[in-house]
Amino acid sequence: MYKDRKAQALASWHKLMEKPGRHMNAQEQYEELLRLAEIYFREGFIDRTERKQLVIKATRRYAEAVEGAIAASGY
Repeated sequence: MYKDRKAQALASWHKLMEKPGRHMNAQEQYEELLRLAEIYFREGFIDRTERKQLVIKATRRYAEAVEGAIAASGY
């Protein structure tokens, strides 16, 4: 049961990272990914190392989005 819930939680997290909500900007997506990582940690689905890995992935994705927006604006 625990492994199933962990797998579902991580699948939801990765789905959000790949396809954010239609009306979700990069900052909102980033904040939601961090919030979910913290919830999963507090609920015991992931440990500190796994939470750190999720935060790093979310931060990289956010940085890519910001860099893309800057490049698109011509700066």
